[in-house]
Amino acid sequence: MNSDWCLGLFLVLALASPGYSKCPEEGEMCFPSGDYALCERDQESYSTGVRVTDLIYCDSMFCEPEAFQHDYIVRFHDQTPYQNKWKRARIGERATLHDVCVRRNGMPVTRECKLKDQRAVWESTDQWAPVVCLRSFREPTISKDLNSLHDAVLEGRKRTNDSQGRREVSASMRNMFRERDRTFLPADVHITSQMLGTLTQQDKDAAVSVDLVSVCREIMSCDRRVLRLSAQLNATNSLLSQFENYLDALPEQMVPKDRCRKVVAKPTSDETETATTGVETYNFSDVGVQALITGNISVFFANPECDGITGIAIFSAPAEDRKTSASGFWYRFLRFSEDLDKIKGESDLETAAFLPENLWRKVTGRGASYLIFKVYAHDALFVETSLQRSRRPRSKIISISIPGWGVGNLPLPLPFLLRNENLRDPDASSSSSGSGCGFWNYRTWATEGVNTSSSSDLLNDPIIECHTNHLTQFAFLVGGSYRTNDLGEEVLITPLNEKVLDIISIVGCSLSLLGILGIFLTAALFKSWRSQASTKVLLHLCLAMSLQMVLFVFLNTDDISETLVENRDNVRCVVLGAALQYSILVLFSWMLIIAFLQFQRYVTVIGIERPRRYILKAAIVAWSLPLVPTLLSALIDPKSYIPTDAQLSTDTGICYPSGYSLIFGVVLPVTMITVSNLVIFVYVFYSISHSLSQSVHKSERKMVVKQIKLSIMLFFLLGLTWIFGLFAFMRAGVAFSYLFCITATMQGFVMFVYFVLLDSANRRLWMGLICPTKMKLDVQKRTAELQSMTTSSTNFTSRSQH
Repeated sequence: MNSDWCLGLFLVLALASPGYSKCPEEGEMCFPSGDYALCERDQESYSTGVRVTDLIYCDSMFCEPEAFQHDYIVRFHDQTPYQNKWKRARIGERATLHDVCVRRNGMPVTRECKLKDQRAVWESTDQWAPVVCLRSFREPTISKDLNSLHDAVLEGRKRTNDSQGRREVSASMRNMFRERDRTFLPADVHITSQMLGTLTQQDKDAAVSVDLVSVCREIMSCDRRVLRLSAQLNATNSLLSQFENYLDALPEQMVPKDRCRKVVAKPTSDETETATTGVETYNFSDVGVQALITGNISVFFANPECDGITGIAIFSAPAEDRKTSASGFWYRFLRFSEDLDKIKGESDLETAAFLPENLWRKVTGRGASYLIFKVYAHDALFVETSLQRSRRPRSKIISISIPGWGVGNLPLPLPFLLRNENLRDPDASSSSSGSGCGFWNYRTWATEGVNTSSSSDLLNDPIIECHTNHLTQFAFLVGGSYRTNDLGEEVLITPLNEKVLDIISIVGCSLSLLGILGIFLTAALFKSWRSQASTKVLLHLCLAMSLQMVLFVFLNTDDISETLVENRDNVRCVVLGAALQYSILVLFSWMLIIAFLQFQRYVTVIGIERPRRYILKAAIVAWSLPLVPTLLSALIDPKSYIPTDAQLSTDTGICYPSGYSLIFGVVLPVTMITVSNLVIFVYVFYSISHSLSQSVHKSERKMVVKQIKLSIMLFFLLGLTWIFGLFAFMRAGVAFSYLFCITATMQGFVMFVYFVLLDSANRRLWMGLICPTKMKLDVQKRTAELQSMTTSSTNFTSRSQH
């Protein structure tokens, strides 16, 4: 027996049984099958109009929420692990995460719900790279609020199964998009398309239509890069399809037959509502038309049985018989008795479409009662993902719908007119090859079933006459070679704290480099100062600090690292990473040596003799010992210096050790030195405080000031600021990132202030160089005062002896 015949018989018997139920989506029917309900799902192809039947289990149409762990970026390399979860998703849908998780290009992290073995299953994440994303952004966005609204709908905290609930949800979404000075992201477009998908699964509500038009208007006004990126998730197509389908289900509510030919007041748009929604609403119920108008998109519902209106004409300038709108264009209604050539000859025409009487009579004979016209001002929502195109729209886009008509070709061609906007651009060049009327097939602009009138001159006529035998969105296409810039991983948003920390780091490093330059200049100019042992130690420390800052700020940046990885220049990346690691360890080695010298100076002063050439010995240790962990890390695990794809995609990756190489090659020695310095600092501070408590001299106040100066100097000089860095590394909070950036980058500047500006001997050296005459007078004055004091003392002694 034929298996298809058996299946058909089984479907008939099952649908006739009491267990028949309705699936959650239009066009889906369920019937019992053991423990589950099989679902027959009819899908219509946009390009071919062929309906495809699939059988799945109704209670397995959704992928249920599932836990997922990823990292959130705090700043630069700071990442915080987070336990998130995927939202419930329908088969074929790309779900987002419960808590907003957006990449640097504004794209949401998504996961597809697939059909496998007649059930919904999540796509595998085994081969995924570690997911790193943002939750808080420096730019003002609606993503977090919009995502929360979507969560509330999915979890039932916001209901959409009654009119009031649907209106509250659509109004909330509309208000978010209406907020001023907001940055829209591809994630917003994707979530909005999901929200519309949820609304289309419920009863259609005319009151929601204004909000949907308002939302689409705002999305059409956003950055084209946002829409192109969102198209990679099919968000623009999904949004457009959901929007069109929702409005196509509303004509019975918008232009009901019982209002035909009833006298109404002169239609005017409610100014208060327009200010709230951005949409002008006009009710011409006496002639069977209702209009929702904005500058980007307008929708006209028509009931031809009222007054024979079967079309709309849009103009760029007013006339006596045209109705005006505040959105910058004018329009008039077209009846089925209109003459196409007369419409074509009207001045300032932008676009027009209508069903002639013979065509309208034929479609009404097959169940059609209403018409819907949607006019898009430009092609923002019609996004082609290919970089190279052979044609592009150069007119308004008009969408024509006949609810109740169904699928299939029209019995007669439907005429429509489009203005060739290419003629308005003096710099535009086009070719008649590939030009003509076309339609959107939800992948690209095509021409099948749409004919361009042979009487139209495609290069010179301002109005192009077209005819179609099917219904969708239409535009005049200009042939040529058009290339769209590849957006790649273009950054649209940045972490909330990154910009501020960037500025702090750049300013701090610049000041430190200037301070170090001032120290080197002072040593070069004044031999008496550079010959001191303490100055030699300081110069070594400044040299190590300069090496680290130059590497970090200029030579080992995320851009340079990304270029090296893309060019597979791993050797150079390892060398840069090892050099940065080495410079940091050298810097900390000198900090430890300075801490030891300070301990000798302020704690164990008496009886200490400096060993011969101790500066040279200290230099050998400080510059050679860090080679050991650096070489071990580079030789044992060189791959640890290569930034990951996740880091590169979020601009948080540089050539620097990671994993165990980072822990044992950097974090461990830095932590040991920092803890040692902290102990020494506390002991030195205690020793000085104890000495001051024993002091009874009048100079005690000066000693307190000296103590405070010493404490600040030691704090910066000994690298105790890196304690904040260790806390930031352990993700103790973004406050430690700020403290670390402010203090660590200012070390060089603080040393210059302490050792040069606040040191009286160095100040006198600089004053002698800058103002030698004044310094000479000061010296002579002090010499005269000293001689005077000596003479007075001698005379006093002589008188005492007599």
